[in-house]
Amino acid sequence: MTILTEGKDGPVILSPDQVEELGAALDAIRARVVDDLGERDRDYIYNIIKTQRGFEIAGRGLMYLGFLPPFWLAGVAALGVSKILDNMEIGHNVMHGQYDWMRERGINSREFDWDTVCPADQWKHSHNYMHHTYTNIVDMDRDIGYGILRIDEAQKWNPYYLGNPLYAFLLMTFFEWGVMLHDLEADNIIKGKRKWSDIKPLLKGQGKKAGKQVLKDYVMFPALTGPLFVSTLAGNVAANLVRNVWTYSIIFCGHFPSGVQTFTKEETEVETRGEWYVRQMLGSANITGSRLFHIMSGNLSHQIEHHLFPDIPANRYPEIAPEVKALAEKYGLPYNTGRFSKQIGSVWGKIFKLALPDRFTKSDPKPGVIVMRNQPETSTVSG
Repeated sequence: MTILTEGKDGPVILSPDQVEELGAALDAIRARVVDDLGERDRDYIYNIIKTQRGFEIAGRGLMYLGFLPPFWLAGVAALGVSKILDNMEIGHNVMHGQYDWMRERGINSREFDWDTVCPADQWKHSHNYMHHTYTNIVDMDRDIGYGILRIDEAQKWNPYYLGNPLYAFLLMTFFEWGVMLHDLEADNIIKGKRKWSDIKPLLKGQGKKAGKQVLKDYVMFPALTGPLFVSTLAGNVAANLVRNVWTYSIIFCGHFPSGVQTFTKEETEVETRGEWYVRQMLGSANITGSRLFHIMSGNLSHQIEHHLFPDIPANRYPEIAPEVKALAEKYGLPYNTGRFSKQIGSVWGKIFKLALPDRFTKSDPKPGVIVMRNQPETSTVSG
């Protein structure tokens, strides 16, 4: 079907029929993958779990030789890989319900808990529900800036944002703690929009989960190495730092590089399935890389596919990515992808740029996409 455009460089205009046609094609991809789920997907996740546990055992063991710098570094590397796999390819994906179809204990979204300070139930609310329902809708998707950063031009500038680069660096360094505090909505507490009664149960859950993690990483395991307590403690801190920096970087590359679009509540009212799909495609970005890179990212290097199909096992994203890209090209939609260095450079460039008042910066050009809607009054969804 012909895509209407306004001039050579004008915006792409999708009719309601085209939007629903695109949605039907994406639904067909989803249905095919769901029908094909089986033993190879089960084997995949259990092999990842086995690998993660192997790295953890190796890392813990190497800490007993931590008085020798090469062994300490190897221990940190092994623990870092273990924590990344637990956070990204296992925890994030299992808690999305990607393996609930297996109906096996310990590998479903209701029971699984991960090796970070954030309670699983709070993460599932702030991420699975709030973020994936309201992806990139300003003032609804709290992942836009995580309540502390200015990461989009639609966020009104104020002097607080002069510290944007510092806030981003601290969030990256202590990312698991930032994720833990996310559901508190600290900015709304400061504004008086949340009461003590709203956050008391959240704080109780956070205290319990964080207490267990601190005891495990910073007391119990260091104590088990006896006289090497300090070097093991330092190793565990370093491994958590490795995991935090990597996780932050992958997530920000998938959500905030140049070209990723945001939306208003008015533009996205009463969305159809097809319109929801279009918003996910415009509001996400991919990262190119090797198979190992994709595994270490939890396949969130395929963030576009993840936002389209958050509950499909992530190991399937590389298979369907070419089809999704082909559909984007067919309908004239941007398919934002690039190497890690390009995407992360773009993210940090935006963080520094948006620290400044608008009068000192130039707006980034965005792909023009207009979605014609069959609502009572025709409206548009645009970048």
